[in-house]
Amino acid sequence: MRVITPELIQAAQRGFKTSFQKGFTGVAAMYASVATIVPSTSSEEIYGWLGDFPKLREWIGDRHIKSLAAKGYTIVNRKFESTVTVPRDNIEDDKLGLFGPRFEMMGNAAATHPDEITFELINGAFTNTCYDGQNFFDTDHPVGKEGNVQSVSNMQAGAGEIWILADLSRPLKPFIFQKRRDYNFTSKEDGKSSDHVFMRDEYVYGVDARVAAGYGFWQMAFGSKAELTAANLQAAYTAMTSFTDDEGRKLGIKPTHLIVGSTNLFKAREILLAEQIDGTTNTIRNLVQVMEAPLLN
Repeated sequence: MRVITPELIQAAQRGFKTSFQKGFTGVAAMYASVATIVPSTSSEEIYGWLGDFPKLREWIGDRHIKSLAAKGYTIVNRKFESTVTVPRDNIEDDKLGLFGPRFEMMGNAAATHPDEITFELINGAFTNTCYDGQNFFDTDHPVGKEGNVQSVSNMQAGAGEIWILADLSRPLKPFIFQKRRDYNFTSKEDGKSSDHVFMRDEYVYGVDARVAAGYGFWQMAFGSKAELTAANLQAAYTAMTSFTDDEGRKLGIKPTHLIVGSTNLFKAREILLAEQIDGTTNTIRNLVQVMEAPLLN
């Protein structure tokens, strides 16, 4: 039996952290493709500028000053953690190799967690509000100056699986992933004098973070629960390319991706990759890229 020393505990921690990092870095997470990553410096961040889609105008006379605080949209950070224990006996008996996969899985879970909360947000986009007070996917987004406000839709109703047409080419994507404290591997190792070690004869390790997800510009995405067909996809594409700002100027939106769950994947590939549909030349072949999102509802 080995004697538990500070050096042995430190060596164990390094091994566990190495396994954690292996699992963390081995993941190709999706959230960065659909969400802009924004650093946070407090418990919440207010996105007042979301009320104004940035676009230049000709400078005639004085500058036209727009208030960034006209519409406040707040994203509140949330705390997350995962904690595991290693029995002291296993360290004494040199069985640390048994725990490598466990810590690798912890790293994998931490790396994929941003996907979980981002797609939790996306799946609720038909019922959760964005900066203008409407649901992110809605038929009644107010666009225009006071006295001439029009209702604009970025959704199709239906009862099927969600699919989303999105413009992911711009610095600000349709969704926001906010980081206050990044995912960090920690340990509680106070030696034999630790209350936890004394009472339970085990060492404690964990990962924690303070993060949150929120909605960006609704104009950058079009959500549908209607059947995924070429006609419905074309209608969504046309609607997005027709979006204007409050002054009636085209925003120049050009969808780049069709985001689908696993159920719609092969249908999406047929629509966008087939040379012909029902014996007719497929005029929307390669119109956008297909992105499979297993966490999409």
